[in-house]
Amino acid sequence: MINKRLLIKNLLTHNDENSFYDKKRQLNLHSREGKSKFLKHICALSNSNPVNNSYIVVGVEDEANTITGVDFYDDSRIQNLVNAFLENPPKIQYENVPFPLLSKEKVLGLVTIKPKSAVSYFKKGIHTIPANTVFVRRGSNSIPTEDKVPFSKTNTETVISIENNSRNSIKNTLDGVLEFVNIKHKDLHSEYNVFKELFVVCWSGVKKKVRDQTFYSRVDIELINEQVKLFYSAQDDVSIYFDDDSFTITEYVALGINDKTSYYPLEKVTITFFDNGYYKINTELLFKPPQYNKKMLHHIYNSNVAILNKLKKGISLNLNDIKDLENLPYVFMICFLNGFNEAKDLLIESKPYLKEIDQNSYASFKEVMRVIRKMKYND
Repeated sequence: MINKRLLIKNLLTHNDENSFYDKKRQLNLHSREGKSKFLKHICALSNSNPVNNSYIVVGVEDEANTITGVDFYDDSRIQNLVNAFLENPPKIQYENVPFPLLSKEKVLGLVTIKPKSAVSYFKKGIHTIPANTVFVRRGSNSIPTEDKVPFSKTNTETVISIENNSRNSIKNTLDGVLEFVNIKHKDLHSEYNVFKELFVVCWSGVKKKVRDQTFYSRVDIELINEQVKLFYSAQDDVSIYFDDDSFTITEYVALGINDKTSYYPLEKVTITFFDNGYYKINTELLFKPPQYNKKMLHHIYNSNVAILNKLKKGISLNLNDIKDLENLPYVFMICFLNGFNEAKDLLIESKPYLKEIDQNSYASFKEVMRVIRKMKYND
């Protein structure tokens, strides 16, 4: 079993990006340009590594190799994006890996591109990349090529050596449990469970009862063996269930027009563990958007548009505006899900203002965008 934190450290020792490894400050999958860049690198790394894994590490400055970290990104449907644009798409996996020097809400993203022999190419164009384009790696660059035949296997021994040096140990596992309980979450209720005498899952959070149901807030869940963060949210609430073979996380979104007292199930993630040392993650979207009276919603929508316009014009907010600001992203999302199509554009426009003015409102914005992204990829 590979310890992903060790794997990243070993990859980073190869300071220069190469034909089996790339590093990025962040991924921008909200724009066509950002998607095209990501897909280009996936295509190139897959074609240049037909018999071994290749990797992208997210949250590292290119020049100085400085670890800066990124927000937790839990979109398991990123594979759908690859499938939509690439012919012969490789299987990819995005994992969130905590690092000691980062704050607990930051991680490094690790994209693993699985090997396959068939050549990947763009089956349809995106941004400036035309259909039928093939990319390969030449050193640290992803470049187009005319070839459509399998490429070299020169990286195999190097990658296998890096992965073997990243294997987990009992010491790493025990250190990981102690770090999780005594350092990362010493101020929270923490628990752990061992599955199949091999897999160790730790979780922490604040327990609370809502209408006879137990929820955890400020939740952090990690698979210690691999140093992978399975779930993190400073805002949404989850319920947790486990038996001898599986661990299930059901995430809820607290939504309301002027409050957040109604809980709607968003997504269920089940990790199933097997005796042979493997595990499988299954994700099911459960979200059914609440529907509201259109006349009432239109009035609330206009009020929040007025707040956004004040922010754009640099006009000071009154006390009521400030009170409503944290809920503004949720209102725009509810409006978007009730047929106000322009509400999503206004939500995106609000990002720089919320980030500058109020961190709680900006945290709400990120949570709302995460819900919308899940729904989009599910469709």
